[in-house]
Amino acid sequence: MVEHILNKGTKEPDVILLGIPYDKTSSFGKGADKGPDAIIGCFQQLEVYERFTGTRPAKERAVSTVILGDIGEASPEQMVAAVSEKVGGYLKKKKFVLVLGGEHSIGAGIFGAWAKERDPKEITIVQIDAHMDLRDDDSDYNENPSRYAHSCVMRRAVEKGFPLVQVGIRAYADFELEAAKRHKVAAFEWPREENQKLIDEILASVRTKDIYISIDADGLDPAHMPATGTPVQGGLSWKFSFDLIRALFDKKSVVGADMVEVAPRPHDTLTEFGAAQLCYYLIALKFRGRE
Repeated sequence: MVEHILNKGTKEPDVILLGIPYDKTSSFGKGADKGPDAIIGCFQQLEVYERFTGTRPAKERAVSTVILGDIGEASPEQMVAAVSEKVGGYLKKKKFVLVLGGEHSIGAGIFGAWAKERDPKEITIVQIDAHMDLRDDDSDYNENPSRYAHSCVMRRAVEKGFPLVQVGIRAYADFELEAAKRHKVAAFEWPREENQKLIDEILASVRTKDIYISIDADGLDPAHMPATGTPVQGGLSWKFSFDLIRALFDKKSVVGADMVEVAPRPHDTLTEFGAAQLCYYLIALKFRGRE
């Protein structure tokens, strides 16, 4: 086992592991604000050696953890502004930012920061998720609706011009499906046969060189990640998730990523530990073969 995968306070980190403990707009199960600390805690139990890549990213790269504090009671609009400012500062320094949620609404701030740095049309968002998150607002289930609720995050992204590829979709409203068609979203519904042909189809739907990977815990089958606000049966298998992510890194340039909607529950660390494994795998893939 390892003692120090994360180097808190590192002056010149290669990776910023940015925790955003926000859970204001969750529509069902609560607790995603506890996700960042839980995932970071599990990092300390990972082996330094990442067996799928055959690398030791914790020995070779500096990973600095940052928690965006005093955000829990902010309005969705305030949260988005704060996240955009924080992420934007790291992007200007050319850091690889891996964001830990927190609910998926934090993505609006992340994508807002990227839109200020780059032309959104040049970065495809690859979203692993059970839900489309393409509502215009959450007024169909919330008495105090917001256009920045967790169920709206990808609607805000496509409106900015980001191409969107969705993987694992298996729950949506009819008007979200209409929005997906209108914005030319490539949506791969689940469950389905998981094989190399499917990976090739997903890759073919990504038309840009640069991509951003957004992983919602409920995108995977709940057998692997049960502790999430709105679990839906029949998601991606653990193996296919790793195979797909590796293929994305092999064929595309991954500029950033997030891991969201981990809502820890008592006496069960399966979800946050799996999230830590996925995040460490992302870091290993990002920096493999680099001096």
